[in-house]
Amino acid sequence: MDVLPSLLALDFDGVLCNGLREYFQTSWRVYQQVWQTSDVALADLEQQFYQLRPVITVGWEMPVLLRAILEEIPTAEISTHWPQVRDRLLHTYHLSAADLGQRVDGLRDEWIRNDWQHWLMLHDFYDGVVAAVQRWQAQGHAMAIVTTKEQRFVTYLLEQAGITVPATAIYGKEQQQPKPMILSQLQAAYGTPLWFVEDRLGALLEVAATPELVSTRLFLATWGYTTADDCQQAQAHPRIQPLTLGEFCALLTP
Repeated sequence: MDVLPSLLALDFDGVLCNGLREYFQTSWRVYQQVWQTSDVALADLEQQFYQLRPVITVGWEMPVLLRAILEEIPTAEISTHWPQVRDRLLHTYHLSAADLGQRVDGLRDEWIRNDWQHWLMLHDFYDGVVAAVQRWQAQGHAMAIVTTKEQRFVTYLLEQAGITVPATAIYGKEQQQPKPMILSQLQAAYGTPLWFVEDRLGALLEVAATPELVSTRLFLATWGYTTADDCQQAQAHPRIQPLTLGEFCALLTP
């Protein structure tokens, strides 16, 4: 890369941090609050959850995904029609995104208060990313986190990993704005070009379809919550460059 970006924008989950173990345990605890079910083969459920995690956009959907799995909705249907499956289950059980979101975030807050070491150990930063981010920051390059995760959870995890990112540079769920809108605002503040690294293909496609972000370089984090089909689509897209974990770490060492 000859031209460094005006700003490096990174997704958090699936790019910097692997929180699958925490996701499952949080989802299962919330699931039990809503459906009061305990007679479940958890090991099998966990593996199916990991497989289908790429369909999730926002954390409140995770307990609903568990319900879809336990109702034995076909994997292919969940993978290709998740919004319809999700909304059908919300309607069937008279649930709302707001209520589920409060349950998920509230459970996390209580967990951190009561047993933060256990909560923390369920998160793994991908090999090499902490050092790569620290090198990037040490050279004075601008960076922001653009995520659907709550800002306070991101801040806490980054601090525990030894990465300091100002709260004003972490754009979390509280923004209640789609990622293209946030990136457009960042571009207005920092200029061009932006680099955006994301593991969810759908988010990258939305950015690619945003005219004012035509100069943004888009990278798919293939080590995150992606599928083989996602990687193939990215490979064929004229603006999206798939990255391996090693390539990402090298990208942050200009």
